[in-house]
Amino acid sequence: MEQVDADVGNIFDKIDAWVDGFFRLLPNIGIALVLLVLSWFLALWLGRVVTRSGARRDRENLGEVGGSLLRWTVFIVGLMLAVTIVAPSVTPADLFAGLGIGSVAIGFAFKDILQNLLAGILILLRQPFEVGDQIVSGGHEGTVERIETRATLIRTYDGRRVVIPNSDIYTDAVIVNTAFDKRRSQYDILIGCSDDLEAACKLIVETASGCEGVLADPAPEAIPWGMDADGNTVRLRWWTAPARGDVVQTWGRVIRTVYNALNDGGVDLPYPTRMVLFHDQTEATDGDRSAQREGWPSSGRDPEARRIADAIAGGRASRRKGEEGSDDSDGARNSSGGSDGDRETAPARGEAS
Repeated sequence: MEQVDADVGNIFDKIDAWVDGFFRLLPNIGIALVLLVLSWFLALWLGRVVTRSGARRDRENLGEVGGSLLRWTVFIVGLMLAVTIVAPSVTPADLFAGLGIGSVAIGFAFKDILQNLLAGILILLRQPFEVGDQIVSGGHEGTVERIETRATLIRTYDGRRVVIPNSDIYTDAVIVNTAFDKRRSQYDILIGCSDDLEAACKLIVETASGCEGVLADPAPEAIPWGMDADGNTVRLRWWTAPARGDVVQTWGRVIRTVYNALNDGGVDLPYPTRMVLFHDQTEATDGDRSAQREGWPSSGRDPEARRIADAIAGGRASRRKGEEGSDDSDGARNSSGGSDGDRETAPARGEAS
């Protein structure tokens, strides 16, 4: 019984010691709470200052990221100071040492997040592109909506949002279509081999120069680009504003206007053609096979060029006509055979009678 009373007494003594220690630390706790609250408000104020400063300099995203980092830095420093006030035995050196070990562990655990964070900060600092630019990255093309610490948001031209991690953008190639105030487009035009190449190029340039949206400087140009079996290739180049909408609308106007001008000017716009030779294997229609050239009839007539569809349709018509003729012949034979049978069977009836 005495042992139990002693244990209970020790427990109460410990509780009393804890209560006494709490009351002794109560002033320190109050000071630490005040310091923590002050550090929080200071962090908010400094964050707003940095954010507004970035907005005034047209670096709104950078201001937001910098303000956020500054807020958390000030608050963490205030928290560490509050801990040292509440627990005087803990020195700032101990806290920084523990923070360093913890940072290594956190770095391994959140490597991808920290990598995207660092890449986002570098993108905001170096500004390879800005909000509103039209870029191509990783097979995605669209307008930059926002650059965050973790990812960059892109709005595609068909109304979708693509979230691309900043580490991918920072390490991969990025095409910025609106980096400059002009953008070049080109289109290959095939004209006939017998057409005047210089006159066609002049007509193409004059027509493209008059299209809405085509810049006068640099002026459009038409360059002879190749000679093929089907015709001569002319490459038309023109410059427009860099925005996607301007490029697409001007592209349509140029193609439509140049096509109409070439048609009105009598310039041939050929397309690939192929000649298919049908070889009839019947000796009755072709005559002497040994005197026939490969692919051509031996009748001495020059064949007429026909489209494949017309040739197929003509062949079908010939087959139908042949089938109808064979049906008529079979019907005639059946009719004649029936008369002979009647003539043959009539005497038989007479004989029977």
